[in-house]
Amino acid sequence: MGKAIASMTGFARAEGEYAGTTWSWELKSVNGKNLDARCRFPNGFEALDAKVRSALAKNFKRGNFHINLVIDNKHKSVQLQVNEDILQQVIPLATRIGNDLDAVAPSIDGILNLRGVLELVEVEESQDEADTRLGLIEASLKGAIEAMQSMRRDEGTRLAAIAKDQLDDIDNLQKEAAKIAATQPAAIKERFHKQLAELLSDTNTVSEERLAQEIAVLVTKADIREELDRLAAHVAAARELLESGGPCGRRLDFLCQEFNREANTLCSKSSDVALTKIGIELKATIEQLREQIQNVE
Repeated sequence: MGKAIASMTGFARAEGEYAGTTWSWELKSVNGKNLDARCRFPNGFEALDAKVRSALAKNFKRGNFHINLVIDNKHKSVQLQVNEDILQQVIPLATRIGNDLDAVAPSIDGILNLRGVLELVEVEESQDEADTRLGLIEASLKGAIEAMQSMRRDEGTRLAAIAKDQLDDIDNLQKEAAKIAATQPAAIKERFHKQLAELLSDTNTVSEERLAQEIAVLVTKADIREELDRLAAHVAAARELLESGGPCGRRLDFLCQEFNREANTLCSKSSDVALTKIGIELKATIEQLREQIQNVE
C-alpha cells in the first residue's frame, strides 16, 4: 500500500498565547490546478509571508489556500507611569496659586489625581520576548498545517473509497458491453441479409463475395473491442494510482478524459439499443468519477 490519497479541500485552526498576546491561524484550502496561497497578516508580521509559502510548498502539491493570522494585544501588560513633563508644570502652578490665595498646599493625592499626571502605558517587550513570541506563532502555524494535512488525508480516504466503487461500476459496464459486442458480427450479418432481401427483387442477385465485403465493412465500423480493451486498461491504471496514493489527481483526471473518449466512441459505433444504454450509463458513471477526482490532490 502506498501513500494515502489526499483531498484538496480542508480547514484548520490553531491558537496560541504568550505574555498577554493571543493569536489564531486559520487555513482554508479548495481545489486548484496548482499550489496557490493568499495570505493576510497584521501590520508588522508581513515577514511571515515567505515562511508560510515555504511551509505550504513543503507539505502540499496542489490547492488554493487562504491563510489568515489574527493577533490580539488587548491583554498586554500595562503599568502606571508619572508624566514628568506635566508634573513639573503642575507643582509650580499649585505652589504659586496656594501662595496667592493663602490656601492649603495641594496634597500628593490631589496632584496625582489631576488628569495627565498619571498614565497607563504598555510595558515594552524585550527583543528576546519578541523573538520567543514569533517562534511560538510559527510553531502554531506548523500545528495548523499538520491539522490541515490530517483533514485532507481523511477526506482523501473517503474520496478514494467512492472512486474505487465507481471504477468497479465502470468495469462491470465494460464487461457487459463486451458480452454484447461478442454477438455483434452475427447480429449485423443477419440484419444485413434481412434488409437486403427487402430491397432486392427476385431477379436481382448479389454475389456472395460482395455480400461478404459489405458485411465485413459494417462489422469493422461497429467493432468496439479496441475501445473496450482500452477502457479495461484505463480502469486498471486508475486502480493502481489509487492504491499507490500520493499526489495523483492530475493523472486520474487525464484518465477520466480517456474514459470519456472511449465511452463516446462506443456510443457512436453502437447499433444496438442495449449497447447504447450501457454507453450512456458509462458516461454518467465516468462523470461522477470525474467530479470526485477533481478534489484529489
